[in-house]
Amino acid sequence: MAENKAPVISAVGLSKVFRDFWNRPKAKAVSDIDFEIREGEVVGLLGPNGSGKSTTVKMLLGLLYPTAGQLAVFGRSPRTVAIKKRIGYLPEESYLYKYLTAMETLDFFGSLFNLSKTERRNRSEQLLDMVGLSHVRSRRVGEFSKGMARRIGLAQAMINDPSLLILDEPTSGLDPLGCKEVKDLIMLLKKRGKTVLITSHLLSDVEDICDRVIILYGGKIRAEGPLNDLLTVTEASRITTPAMQPEITEKVLKILRENLSGEEFNIDHPRRTLEEFFLDVIDKAKAESVTTSGVVNSGRIAEYLQEDDKAAKVLAGLSASGDPSPEVAAAKKAVDEKQEQQKIKQENLRIQELTSSLTVEKGPEKQAAAEEFSNLKSEKLSEANEKLKDLLN
Repeated sequence: MAENKAPVISAVGLSKVFRDFWNRPKAKAVSDIDFEIREGEVVGLLGPNGSGKSTTVKMLLGLLYPTAGQLAVFGRSPRTVAIKKRIGYLPEESYLYKYLTAMETLDFFGSLFNLSKTERRNRSEQLLDMVGLSHVRSRRVGEFSKGMARRIGLAQAMINDPSLLILDEPTSGLDPLGCKEVKDLIMLLKKRGKTVLITSHLLSDVEDICDRVIILYGGKIRAEGPLNDLLTVTEASRITTPAMQPEITEKVLKILRENLSGEEFNIDHPRRTLEEFFLDVIDKAKAESVTTSGVVNSGRIAEYLQEDDKAAKVLAGLSASGDPSPEVAAAKKAVDEKQEQQKIKQENLRIQELTSSLTVEKGPEKQAAAEEFSNLKSEKLSEANEKLKDLLN
């Protein structure tokens, strides 16, 4: 039972307030929430736009500081590098280097976790086969459709075999077959003891795979609990039987009328969901060997994601040495071309961070942050003034 296992995520009094330039409270995105997610659970974090889901996820990833409260992932701060290595994250929009191929993309993300060259190659091959992109491994990801980009994004989230997987709209842009494959994968990861947190607006997907849900609105938890407890309607009963003859149906109706004292009731036939019908049609087409130029899924899960013991034996024999391959060299070259843009982005993020750290009561550390922000701001204004003078001249 998940209740007896150690908590993977623990939040107590968690709050996040965004402030304006003058340090005045602008928006309270998350307001004093408490929740726990334990090992082996699949939990859905639900809510309309602006309810605090993304802010909560960013705090779990260590990208935002909580304004108040306590937050722990695997018993430690989510900003700890060792903790980040145990997390796999699929953002709502997959940000990929468009000039890298699918294979180079996974190789690059694998190198961020210090995986050996052989290990990166093996995992990348298995993941591409698992998400149905083996046949386009040498194609640039900038040419991918949204659904294909989503698949490569899901693969990169699992390159490090994470203990905690955070998926933001994992089935967005996928066809019904892809949605089923993603849900099957999540259930497999659950059997292996992985913990999965999902945010999604597709409630039918959440209902299929989640053990519990947490529903946010206005930054507060409005409902929480196991799906079976939340969705069961105890005020009504349903009886499902094999198809009955008309005379038997009439007898049942007579008994119901006599015992329900005029209350309304309904008898109908069970109905499949559209997803079940769609998948049945596709399975029949596959059985008839109908060819397609779209995504071709092998139906196999990456070996290293299936059995820990087997994966450990395979990985133990892998060599961490070896010269960089041409693919890796190309990946590094493409990344270098992005560094200048990244520096500008990092500088802007630093200014925003310093802005949010200022408070009305400034201690020594806050004063230092304020001075650093002031210097950065002055430097930027000076550069802008010089450019303006050049334009006027």
